[in-house]
Amino acid sequence: MDSRESKPENVEIQKLKGEHCINVFVSYELKSRLRELAEKYDRTIADMVRALLRIGIPVMEGISESERMMMREYVELFRKARKIKALKEI
Repeated sequence: MDSRESKPENVEIQKLKGEHCINVFVSYELKSRLRELAEKYDRTIADMVRALLRIGIPVMEGISESERMMMREYVELFRKARKIKALKEI
């Protein structure tokens, strides 16, 4: 094993070499809106994307959790309705 691999500082070097980068393809319209926002608030497009991701991730998590709960409750309601219908047929 190389002595460089055991040092924790190599983890930081790897991160600087691109481990933290994401390439995302977006529509021209979305890029235009990002550019307008960046110019309006005197920031870079990358700063705007980072801010939107920081804001959007918790929102998306909340929406996903709500959808999951709604589906679970819908399935429970459907099962109860089916049981009631089966009891009425008896």
